[in-house]
Amino acid sequence: MKTRVLLVTALFATMGISGQKKKEVFSQENYGLNNAGTALTIQFEKGEEHNHPLFAIWLADEKGNYIQTLFVSESIGKGVFKRVSRKSGRWKAGEIQRPATLPYWAHQRAVKNEFGTYMPTPTQPVADAYTGATPSTSFVLHAKTEKPLNGKYKIMLELNQSWDWNEYWTNDKYPNDREYKTSSQPALVYSVDVDAASLNKEYTMKLIGHSHYSGADGSLDTDLSTMTTALKIAKKITVKLD
Repeated sequence: MKTRVLLVTALFATMGISGQKKKEVFSQENYGLNNAGTALTIQFEKGEEHNHPLFAIWLADEKGNYIQTLFVSESIGKGVFKRVSRKSGRWKAGEIQRPATLPYWAHQRAVKNEFGTYMPTPTQPVADAYTGATPSTSFVLHAKTEKPLNGKYKIMLELNQSWDWNEYWTNDKYPNDREYKTSSQPALVYSVDVDAASLNKEYTMKLIGHSHYSGADGSLDTDLSTMTTALKIAKKITVKLD
């Protein structure tokens, strides 16, 4: 059962000191805490181009083979997006497949839906314990693995921010590819190696590449030379095994 914490920890600069900037605000997010495995903490500090990206965070073995999802944005994990109804002017939920959003995670997870693709659907969703609203700001995510960790692993994170076009990833780059237009600059993938024998050690995630631009496959492209604002969605991401 998912535990949700609405507590927001606000760290502000000392009042009365002229010109001092207030420190970052981190929301506290809890997922899978009823599991019997190893506790871990992931801290995501947003960058200057952060604007409501979607996330997937997962555990992989030392070679990068998928083990389990730790968190995925609810719209992806449930296959239901909130979108506006132009007739009523109100937001209405609807079932939509967005394969370009987090394709590396989806293909690594490798669970086929009723349509033969790898995206979760309302009839084949990700478990409630690992899905939730995408944090709108910097966040600290507290999670627990399904089984205790023993040895070396990878913590993976994929993020995507729609409609962040640039001079290379333009609106008309693939005019007949509808899925590409929902993603713009492709999703970015971060990774870090962790050792279960080193508790309370802080690891910093590194950017390792970008996903397929329209989610047609689970490839990872290590060439980041065409990425611009997407590189500034995240400022710093750290992982600690508790």
